[in-house]
This record gives sequence, C-alpha cells and structure tokens, in this order.
Amino acid sequence: MRNIELLAPAGDLERLKIAVLYGADAVYVGGQIFGLRAAAKNFSIEELAEGVKFAHERGAKIFVTANIIPHNDDLSELPEYLIRLYEIGVDAVIVSDPGTFSIVKEIVPEMEIHISTQANNVNYRTVKFWYDQGAARVVLARELNFDEINEIRSQIPDDLELEAFVHGAMCISYSGRCLLSNYMANRDANRGECAQPCRWKYHIVEEKRPGEYMPVYEDEHGTYIMNSKDLCMIEFIPKIIESGINSLKIEGRMKTTFYVATVVRAYRLAIDSYLKDPENWECREEWLEEIRTASHRDFTTGFYHEKPDKNEHLYTEKSYVRNYDFIGMVLDFDAIEGIATIEQRNRFFSGDAIEIIGPHKEVMKSVIEKMWDENGNEIEVAPHPKQIVKIKIDQVVEPYHLLRKKLE
Repeated sequence: MRNIELLAPAGDLERLKIAVLYGADAVYVGGQIFGLRAAAKNFSIEELAEGVKFAHERGAKIFVTANIIPHNDDLSELPEYLIRLYEIGVDAVIVSDPGTFSIVKEIVPEMEIHISTQANNVNYRTVKFWYDQGAARVVLARELNFDEINEIRSQIPDDLELEAFVHGAMCISYSGRCLLSNYMANRDANRGECAQPCRWKYHIVEEKRPGEYMPVYEDEHGTYIMNSKDLCMIEFIPKIIESGINSLKIEGRMKTTFYVATVVRAYRLAIDSYLKDPENWECREEWLEEIRTASHRDFTTGFYHEKPDKNEHLYTEKSYVRNYDFIGMVLDFDAIEGIATIEQRNRFFSGDAIEIIGPHKEVMKSVIEKMWDENGNEIEVAPHPKQIVKIKIDQVVEPYHLLRKKLE
C-alpha cells in the first residue's frame, strides 16, 4: 500500500501545532506573501521556522503555499523568500504558475514542488507534464470523479504523488479561479484576496425595469445560487485510498483551532482504522458526529461520485451549522489537585457540563466544579477572551486538550 498522508490546514502557529498534535502527517500554511489566503493571519519567517521545528520533531512535514497567479511586480521578492524557506527546512512549496515554478527551480533547485489545484489539474497529460518538469506532487482539481482519478493514476509514474481535497469548502468557480471577486469587489482571488461573492445573495434586475429585483429562485428572500455545501468524504476513505491518492487534504486555513482539531482527529481515526483492517472497515457514526461538532455547512461528496446537482447547494441561507462552543484550551494540569489551567475562548460558567477532546483519545465528559481567576479568586464566569482561569474537573487532561460546551 502507498504511504497515505493526512494533510491539514493552519492559519497560524497555534493551529499548526494543533494539527500536528491531533494527527496530521503534514500541514500546509501560508507565508505573509504569495499565498492565496490574504485574510488569514499567516506566518512570518520566524513563526515558520518555529513551526517547522515543532513539526519535524514530531515526524510531520510543512508545506508553504506560493500559489498566487503573480503579476510582474509580485516577482521581485520571490527569490529571497524562497531562499529563506529553504534555509529553515520547509519541506515543499505549493505553486500554480509556471513562472513561479521556474524561479523555484532556479533559486532553490533541491526544494520539493507541489502543483496547486489552482493549476486546474484534471487529466493525466497535465499531471505527467508537471512530473517531467520536476514536480514531486500534483494537487488534483476538485472537479474530478473516482473513475477519472483512477485513470490518471494508471497513466502516470508510480513515484508521482497525487493529492486531493477530502473535506471543507467547495469553490464554485473552477478550482478556485474566481473572476467574480475581482469584478464585483476589486479583490483579486488569484492574488489571495477573494471576497467570496459565491456566498452572496442574488436577485435579477431586468434592463428596462431598473430597481425591480426579482429572485433568481422562487423564494421571496432571494437565493444563494452559488453557495455550495461543504465537502465531506470521511465515509469513503477506502475508495479514496484505493484510487491512488497519496495525500488526503482538509480545506480551511481560515478555520478555527477547534475546527482543525476536531476534523483532523476524526480523519486520523478513520484512516488509521482502515490501514489496520481494510477488509472490515466501516465508517463509524461517532467520527461523523465529531466532525459535526465544528462549525460547518451541510455536507456533500462533491464531484467524486457524479456531477453535483441542485441538491449540493444551499439556496436559502449561507450560515454555518454550529452546535458547540469551543470554550478553552488546556495550558497545564495539576494531577494531584485535579485543577486545570485554561485559556478561555468563549464564555463559560462554573457548573457547566463540558466535553474534552485530545489527540488519540476518546471524548471525555466533565462538569466544572469550581473556577478561579489568575489571582486565586473564586469566580462564577469566565467572560473575557483568552482569560486565564483555573478549573476543578474530574478528568486527567493535558496541554492542548480542548474544552467544548454543547449549545442549548
């Protein structure tokens, strides 16, 4: 069996560490230039160096996105940036543009290169072309089905890796090449500034009836005609692996720490279960339930089985489903006293029933028995973002365990 990689997103250093601890084999991140998520916090060179060190010490890899479609004035900083990435030990850069590719080969010829989904990789000749140029991996477009992926794998060299998205947001424009953002909001999606106009609500205006807004879909409130459901393929781990995909990619560099932890943890459990006993593998309902604890849209299987139809879109609203609050992260634990030091993320109270998740562990349930502030004063509520509090609980926890509370 091929080596199977679980690839997770990270928008900052905390999420990188969470991704690694919760089971990612590799993490893809953006630097402060050349990545396609300008709204994410992203990484300075110093943060990248710390992240690379943290990941490598735990056997994980770090890939850095350099997948904008650059204009002339974007290129001047690229050589020095690539040298810095190479010096700190980044494992690969993800590119989409042939010019960027050529600069990487020229400046840091030993750097591994992955071809981004932005390059619209939908056939085996394109995939083989990039291999012949020296790419180590090609990220497949989201618009492929299993039959097409199987054919691509059968027509390319065994040592060329394939990566594909298995979870997260779906772009409406072909593999993310969105022109609407540039046209409607003057924000170039291919330079990292997508305004996500595919999630907006639309009406039609007829030329001779200005000001008369007609819904696109028969609904008095209008419709979100391009608002796709989120991809979720955890139920089809065997088909994904058997199709020849090496790296199973989770979307979400702008998603929260809680999202990264819960989704990575669920896919890690599912993949490990399959690798241990492929013949008897079944998707457990508890894995799906875990994924649903993170904020999400309704789920779809995208193009993997057949072309999506009207049932794969959310026409009536664009909001996420949110069933839990992420309330805090464990910083420390006094096992003798049973007291955990917590960094607050959402308001919680003494007496709250909570759930605790950690890497490679079952979900733990507890009740906050008592709570104190940093000065040792007993308190009833932790209302302030990133407030440090101590709580009395009846479970053994560790740093980076996350606390959540079910919403009423």
